[in-house]
Amino acid sequence: MSSPKKAEDAKADAPAKKKADNQASSHTLLEGRLGYEVESALLVRALTHRSYAYENGGLPTNERLEFLGDSVLGLVVTDTLYRIHPDLPEGQLAKLRAAVVNSRALAEVGRGLDLGSFIRLGRGEEGTGGRDKASILADTLEAVIGAVYLDQGLDSASELVHRLFDPLIEKSSNLGAGLDWKTSLQELTATEGLGVPEYLVTETGPDHEKTFTAAARVGGVSYGTGTGRSKKEAEQQAAESAWRSIRAAADERAKAAKEAKKAAEEAKEAVQDGESSSAPA
Repeated sequence: MSSPKKAEDAKADAPAKKKADNQASSHTLLEGRLGYEVESALLVRALTHRSYAYENGGLPTNERLEFLGDSVLGLVVTDTLYRIHPDLPEGQLAKLRAAVVNSRALAEVGRGLDLGSFIRLGRGEEGTGGRDKASILADTLEAVIGAVYLDQGLDSASELVHRLFDPLIEKSSNLGAGLDWKTSLQELTATEGLGVPEYLVTETGPDHEKTFTAAARVGGVSYGTGTGRSKKEAEQQAAESAWRSIRAAADERAKAAKEAKKAAEEAKEAVQDGESSSAPA
């Protein structure tokens, strides 16, 4: 028969046990999505944002794992691009890598894993929508990759990167100058002789939940708009919209010029054929 003291201790320990059970269940769910089991303490660290660490007595954060995972991700993506594009120069390979390894792309991959729901965040970040912030999602994904590398080795980490990022790698050659759409737009407007892009940004909403709207203007004309949780994200979306608009117009002009040239050549040939047939035998 249990003593009253043991019963009291068990009751006091119940919340901690429930929290641990919930954490274990949560980690199992994430590991299922990753396709790998990761040593528990390592996975906990990979999911610990500095805001949570600071609010809980200076726990270890995921920043060292993020640093490691960033290098693993960069190596795997760079190696893949090098092999599938044997004729591309270094500069173009760098642009393709930028299309895959950037905060916005990593955040989208993280959202696909619902990574935000597993991150350990401080109350301040939690209250300002930190679970969906691109920078936090991107950093945490890199930390998770770093954890898989430490626990399972490079082959497993490489397989994970391929599974998560191969769709982006396949699309990278069609993404302008990477996902840095502002650079893409500036290069395109220079090529088309349109001038330098400018961005008009407005913001709405309370301080903890602002929405930014940007308009990309070239030569006083607005070619695209975008919205985001940060000024940078809104400008990138506006630049992407403008890039696609200007690129489509340039492609239409090129197509029309090609068709006009073809029609002129056909007309010239018809005249020459007519002159040949009317010439005296």
